[in-house]
Amino acid sequence: MFGCNCVIFVPSAVSDGRVKAIEQYGAVVIRVAGNYDETVRHVQTEADRNGWFVISDTSYEGYIDVPRDVMQGYVVMASEAIAQTLDDTPPSHVFAQGGVGGLAAAVCTRYWREYRAARPRFVVVEPMNADCICRSLQAGKPVSVEGDLETAMAGLSAGEVSLLAWEVLKCGADNGLAVPDDRVAEAMRWLGEGEAGDASIVAGESAVAGLLALLCAGECDELRQALGLDENSVVQLFGTEGATDPNLYAALTGRSADDVRAG
Repeated sequence: MFGCNCVIFVPSAVSDGRVKAIEQYGAVVIRVAGNYDETVRHVQTEADRNGWFVISDTSYEGYIDVPRDVMQGYVVMASEAIAQTLDDTPPSHVFAQGGVGGLAAAVCTRYWREYRAARPRFVVVEPMNADCICRSLQAGKPVSVEGDLETAMAGLSAGEVSLLAWEVLKCGADNGLAVPDDRVAEAMRWLGEGEAGDASIVAGESAVAGLLALLCAGECDELRQALGLDENSVVQLFGTEGATDPNLYAALTGRSADDVRAG
C-alpha cells in the first residue's frame, strides 16, 4: 500500500506454510533461533542497527506508541461485535485469546466503555505452555514464562505480557484460564462440522482458544462455578484466524478449509 519494503521476523517454531503465506505478500521472512519474546528483542536490535521502523503489537520500555495504535485497530473488531449484539443485550461472558495481551486488552477496554457497570465477565485464555497472563494475574505483576513456549496455538506462543496490555488486564480481566494443546484439533473440528446446526466455521489453532476454554468449563463443575457460568449465560468468543496454514489445518481436522466452507 505504501510502497515500502518489509522484513518479517518469526520464531523458529512458525510453520513453513505460514512463512510462505507471508512471503506471498512480498515480505522478506527471517527465522530467529528462539521463541517469540527472543524474536521481539532481536527485531528491535536489528531495527536499531539498520534504521528500520518496528511495527509490533507488544509493548516494552521505550516502545509504546505503535502498539497503542495496533490495539486501537483491534478495537474495531470488538465494536463490530457489539454493534451486532441482539437486542442490545451484552453477553454475560467474553472469552478472549491471550498471547502478549494486546488483543485481549483492546477487547476488554471496548466492552468496559460500552457497558460500564453491566460489562461482561472477561476471561483471558492461553495455552498451558505459554500462560504469562494467567501467571501475572495470580502474582499481581508481570511474570515471564521461560523456555521454548511450544504450543499448537502458535499465535499465542508468548512468554511476556505487553506492558500496555497489562495496564488494562491487571484490573480488567476477571479470570485467566490456561487450556491444553491436545484438544485444539477437537475444537477446530467442532466449529468446522457446524455442531448443533450452526454454520460451518473455518478456525485456525489460535482462534479456538476461547471455545476450548468453554468446552473444558462445561465438563468441570468447579471450573464452571468459578467462572459464573450457568444455563442463562451468553458467552461471546472471538475467532481471530482462519486456516492461515491450509496444510496444517487439513492435518488437524481431516478436511480442507475449502471443504468446510462449502459445507
